[in-house]
Amino acid sequence: MAAEAEQGFRPLDEASLVTYIKATPALASRLGGGGSVEIKEVGDGNLNFVYIVKSSSGAIVVKQALPYVRCVGDSWPMTRERAYFEASTLREHGRLSPEHTPEVYHFDRAMSLMGMRYIEPPHIILRKGLIAGVEYPLLADHMSNYMAKTLFFTSLLYNNTTDHKKGVAEYCANVEMCRLTEQVVFSDPYRVSKFNRWTSPYLDKDAEAVREDDELKLEIAELKSMFIERAQALIHGDLHTGSIMVTPNSTQVIDPEFGFYGPMGFDIGAFLGNLILAYYAQNGHADQTNDRKAYKKWILKTIEEMPAREQSASVLPSIVQRRS
Repeated sequence: MAAEAEQGFRPLDEASLVTYIKATPALASRLGGGGSVEIKEVGDGNLNFVYIVKSSSGAIVVKQALPYVRCVGDSWPMTRERAYFEASTLREHGRLSPEHTPEVYHFDRAMSLMGMRYIEPPHIILRKGLIAGVEYPLLADHMSNYMAKTLFFTSLLYNNTTDHKKGVAEYCANVEMCRLTEQVVFSDPYRVSKFNRWTSPYLDKDAEAVREDDELKLEIAELKSMFIERAQALIHGDLHTGSIMVTPNSTQVIDPEFGFYGPMGFDIGAFLGNLILAYYAQNGHADQTNDRKAYKKWILKTIEEMPAREQSASVLPSIVQRRS
């Protein structure tokens, strides 16, 4: 599979993307099948090219994985197979939680390219909304619902052993993305690494204190072991506030290229941890017109509402039905 995926790859620019779309019915039909299109490259992430393609009849997003980390360059090689696992995870999570997952229209494994539903304005990346001080009253309900469904229905709490083991075996091949998480989350921050960054010289002593804290490193080692060994459910694997697009009424989860069968708590903890970071960052966003105290209370309220009873109840009938 991996060897086949290496054949026929070429990175697309805006001109060659138009040709590709016209030759791909699953994408061309979403744009009306003909006429001119407008293309905008919007990839502000670390890894991929992302294009918004619009016509008078519709719009799509096209995402192509490169064989290296985009924000670093070809000095940091990265498997293009991550695109396969992203598309697969989007489809599976979309089956379970379609209201919070963009639909995949097309996937080309050889080109590491995916066409998907355009998440239209006024959706913005949640991190940007948190920086701007925007409240999202349905965020806790939506994210609780998304995680309850995607984690429960891909776990042994719902699936039989055979189906679960098949899923685990397939996603074991996403090893390079797991290795990257192990490096940047569980290893590099606690040692000297060329990829570490902090506000120097002001935080030099804090960074040194982290590197010299043996008790902390033992705790991190235990968490790393859990991340590697606990194949509980098909997790998103990178569920920070940059992987969520929002309006006050809509929540869409994107970018699951780190998806694999791992510990449920990694998704839950990543999301809640990002909200906690946003809470403490508010003092830096405060000004004379807004001290952000009310907004900090909203963030805490959102965290408290995450394990809402109604979200837990939404999967209980399935447990009863499965075991009856």
